[in-house]
Amino acid sequence: MNLMNDQQDEIETILRTGAMSVMDLKQIVYSRVSEWRASKDYKAIIDGENYYKNKHDILNRERKAVGESGALEPVQNLANNKLVNGFPRKLVDQKVGYLLSKPITAQTESKEYQEILTKKFDKKFMRQLQTLGKNAINGGLGWLHPYYDETGNLAFMVIPTLQCVPFWKDIAHTELAAMIRFYEVEVYEGTKQTEYTKYEWWDENGVRMFVDAGNGIVPDVESGEYRPHVVAANKDGVQKGYNWERVPFIAFKYNDDELPLVTQIKSLVDDYDRNKSDNSNNLEDLPNSIYKVKNYGDVNGADFRKNIALYRVVFYDKDGDVDTVNIEINTEAYKTHQEQNRKDIYEFGRGVDTQADNFGNASGVALKFLYADLDMDCNIIETEFQAALEQLLWFINTDLKNRGEGDFFNEEVTFIFNRDIIINETEAVKNAKDSMGVISDRTIRANHPWVTDPQQEEEWIEEEEKAALKRRESMGYGGLGGGELDAGGEDNKVVE
Repeated sequence: MNLMNDQQDEIETILRTGAMSVMDLKQIVYSRVSEWRASKDYKAIIDGENYYKNKHDILNRERKAVGESGALEPVQNLANNKLVNGFPRKLVDQKVGYLLSKPITAQTESKEYQEILTKKFDKKFMRQLQTLGKNAINGGLGWLHPYYDETGNLAFMVIPTLQCVPFWKDIAHTELAAMIRFYEVEVYEGTKQTEYTKYEWWDENGVRMFVDAGNGIVPDVESGEYRPHVVAANKDGVQKGYNWERVPFIAFKYNDDELPLVTQIKSLVDDYDRNKSDNSNNLEDLPNSIYKVKNYGDVNGADFRKNIALYRVVFYDKDGDVDTVNIEINTEAYKTHQEQNRKDIYEFGRGVDTQADNFGNASGVALKFLYADLDMDCNIIETEFQAALEQLLWFINTDLKNRGEGDFFNEEVTFIFNRDIIINETEAVKNAKDSMGVISDRTIRANHPWVTDPQQEEEWIEEEEKAALKRRESMGYGGLGGGELDAGGEDNKVVE
């Protein structure tokens, strides 16, 4: 996602001096998008999205054999199974589910700010965050775009990774200088459907728009060649344009190299698909074993096979014979190869193979070991997402300040990712019971596997204790129905 150094320096100079003409910008947009579409990074994102949708390369494979010319030619009379094994989708969903299935918590000391952030990071945002996680793992990074909706409220939109071409200010890719977004739109000219490509150049000065209707890229006169980031009414009700001080796109990265997961496992998955499909082909072709024919007359091979299939009978000349040569399948070698392949996919994909022999009976320590790679990968994702959420806070804080709802720029916010950790439940319950008297009951409740809300659990316990006390009191003093003192003056004892 980098430009050539000379081109990058030229663009940075133009951005600093503000000397970019529409013609300069049009050329830059066209050149950069063309370069992006031809890049390996673009193809890797397409592969990531295709493999997530179970559109593997195996689906495009033809069954071939050596023809009369000696070259490989497509054949129709042999099995051509195309078995897709959805490892990429499972690994992506596993990471997203493990890290982002539970709502994140934004903690701050200001109660007012805490309430605002809780409303901002609602269920809709959590769904967007999961989509960003999927896009980041499939494409190296995902993009979130802050904007104002029809009601004038700050909202967020997930932009597909393939549509975004970033221009970075720094080599670490932490701050944007500009962003190109391009996408296809369908329009009708009379009854004829036509497809256009729209281009948007976003920088700190607003948005410039271009269109390519098949005759080259030109300024989008119909939609408007330029518009500010935001159009809003001022105190007098007059519409006025405003621009953010930053380019309003936030990158949520899978890793600091911005490499999709598919780049790590594609060759292994392709090999698994290919071998499994070939094994299935061999099993299907087994009834059609190779025939060894002696003195069968002048009938060609095709007619011979047709006669066998239709009539199950062969007539051969004197001293003739027909025999078969069976196709031998090395089952053990195939099994060993595929088992290693599967281990490598989960090894380099940093996931958990739930079909592992020891998965179901693993203890708490063993489960942590099984989840070590997944946990490590999610640690990296969380680090990148923490940085992205801090950038997102800048837009939220700017919006709040502009509305006069408070200045929270100096407030510290801690984002907590509540992971969906798999544990040995029986072991966890026993450890909680053994910890009574050593640590507080509140800590025990917070770590108990059946408790999802410790505060709510504490309130329920208090309610149950009050109800139990009320029942005992209704039975009389001490709960035994007597309530009188004995001769020694002591209360009757309650037998628990």
